[in-house]
Amino acid sequence: MSHERKNTGKRKYTNDSYKKASAPKSRAQKPKASVKQATVKKSESGEIRLNKYIANSGICSRREADMHISIGSVTVNGKVVTEMGYRVKLNDEVRFDGARINPEKKAYVLLNKPKGFATTTSESKGKTVMDLVANATSSRIKPIGRLGRNSTGLLLFTNDDELTKKFTNSKTGVQRLFHVELDKNLKQEDLKKIQDGITVEGKKITVVEASYINNAPKKEIGIAILNTGNGVLRTIFEHLGYDLLKVDCVMIGDLTKKDIPRGHWKHLTEKEVINLKHFK
Repeated sequence: MSHERKNTGKRKYTNDSYKKASAPKSRAQKPKASVKQATVKKSESGEIRLNKYIANSGICSRREADMHISIGSVTVNGKVVTEMGYRVKLNDEVRFDGARINPEKKAYVLLNKPKGFATTTSESKGKTVMDLVANATSSRIKPIGRLGRNSTGLLLFTNDDELTKKFTNSKTGVQRLFHVELDKNLKQEDLKKIQDGITVEGKKITVVEASYINNAPKKEIGIAILNTGNGVLRTIFEHLGYDLLKVDCVMIGDLTKKDIPRGHWKHLTEKEVINLKHFK
């Protein structure tokens, strides 16, 4: 991209940086057949003691959990539970002092999504992104945001509610950089409208940045947004009279797909998770 952030910490994206973000290496994990998925779901349907559920979340020990249960600090599905030995399911909503807790290990999986897979957890939608990460972890991860069935690129999965909240905050969310291709060259005046923020049906749509990609036709655009869904891209360009031919997410925060071939995934490192949580 030819546009460069001046003194706000913004980056300059070139055609080379898109290629670098796309270059596959061997460290990523290739998704396997989802034959274990039914087994995982079956184990998740079992019940465990409430004090163990709390202890597994890292809040306190099982003995301390019993004390907190007895004084009414714990609710299950909105109701206070004081009964010792009470059993819960993993999909129950358990709150400790008002905050929801999760007994599973936090998992962070980054997928380089290929075409033809819907971003949904529903099993009635044909091939979905959940099929691609079925064996990545036993934790109940979900995708943050959406990529259309025919869109490609980075998609993050996690069971970390706090990180999900950060992404879905429209003002302080984590930006995603897209490489889009239009049916025709984007006019300079239309690029300026996108950069300044355009109003569609009475609602102003603001992007982090947008610019042409260096050494590429002017129908190829780099655009960074905070929105978790990429439908906003289609709204922007169709409003200006362009059709979106390709949409590829090349960066999420500082994460790139340089070591993740298309259709593969990887677990984020501890450093990558920390950087993502503090990304601005």
